[in-house]
Amino acid sequence: MAQIEPVQANAENQYTVSRADLPLSCPMPGMTLWNSHPKVYLSLEEGGHAKCPYCGAEFTLVDT
Repeated sequence: MAQIEPVQANAENQYTVSRADLPLSCPMPGMTLWNSHPKVYLSLEEGGHAKCPYCGAEFTLVDT
């Protein structure tokens, strides 16, 4: 079984997410947590956008 390397949290300012990523949180599952802010759940606004109040990362929901 291959081990998946975690992605660095807060490394980008823009993230594209799908319905499979819901409920949406920042940092997202699979991101390293040791160097990040506390986990916060984000509500998608009309149009499928959310912004993290801690790091300012913006999330956009796409239908796949």
